[in-house]
Amino acid sequence: MQYSPSTGRNVVTASSLEFSKGLIMPSELLYLSNADIQRLHITPREARQAVLEAFRDNAAGRNIGLPKSAISIGPGSWFIAMNAASEANGVAAVKMVAVAPEQENRTTSRVNGLVSVSDYKTGVPIAVLDGNSITLIRTAAMSSVAATYLAPEAPLTIGLVGCGLQALSHLDAFVDLFPSICKIFLLSRSVSSAERLAAAVSEKRLEPIISKDPNALLSQSEIAISMVPSSPGLKPFLDARLMPSSSFAAAVDGARSWLPEALSAFDRLVTDSLEQSKSPVDASGEYVKFAKFQDDLVHLASGSSRPDTPTRALFAFQGFVTADLALAELAIQKARVLGIGTILPR
Repeated sequence: MQYSPSTGRNVVTASSLEFSKGLIMPSELLYLSNADIQRLHITPREARQAVLEAFRDNAAGRNIGLPKSAISIGPGSWFIAMNAASEANGVAAVKMVAVAPEQENRTTSRVNGLVSVSDYKTGVPIAVLDGNSITLIRTAAMSSVAATYLAPEAPLTIGLVGCGLQALSHLDAFVDLFPSICKIFLLSRSVSSAERLAAAVSEKRLEPIISKDPNALLSQSEIAISMVPSSPGLKPFLDARLMPSSSFAAAVDGARSWLPEALSAFDRLVTDSLEQSKSPVDASGEYVKFAKFQDDLVHLASGSSRPDTPTRALFAFQGFVTADLALAELAIQKARVLGIGTILPR
């Protein structure tokens, strides 16, 4: 461990982590901040493989993830807890997320979380990780894992509805998964956000197309990702009937931005875990009663194959904790190897 004058913190070095077969001592705790996790440079492929293996383990009974529980403290505001444990990997995790109401001129994120990881056998806390960065990586990884089973094999176009941090994470994940992609349509209520994402698209030598028309975006997108945050007065505006007959949509927003009456246009409705969710949600966050999920990522990852005929598929999800467990474990492993993070006394 070395002292860093720039941060005023004791910083982990690679040598300080080489003890007890790579495990943190019981009297110490590894802390990985948002900046630390960014320095790990977890690739989309690493994240996708970790999430895929976690869902396969869940299907085989090698890990357990409980449906999330939430306490509502007002409109658009919740405290959410998610628990998972893996005997096979020897770790357990609790993710806590706080969602604050939408406010104008907000300078901090309205969604904030932490992931606490413990040793499976002893229960000793091993690490605490910034939950926001883990969530960004795992969410895009979940969408891309679903796409390996549900999306067209070589799509040329993708539409991103919402151009915040999740869009950037999904851009990286889907360009890595589908090198065939060449055009990326962007739709955002914020012009500056769309322009920033367009610049990131151009850096990848792909063609960004900023759109103001959701109907035009959907009709030209073989893949569509909706990432619309909940807000008072939100009205659904995405029409599934406009998507190509062979297409894939990932609704990071749970489908709140999609017209409920048009969800029947999807040939397949899939979620991350049927144990956690039975239906997509509408703009108010209530379950859509006449649209039920037919399958989940747990089953797909256990050995399903691509459909033989063109399908229009929706993957709408709220995030399953086994994916957070997988990403937290991956981050801890890379931190130990690279000597990144801060050791805190317990």
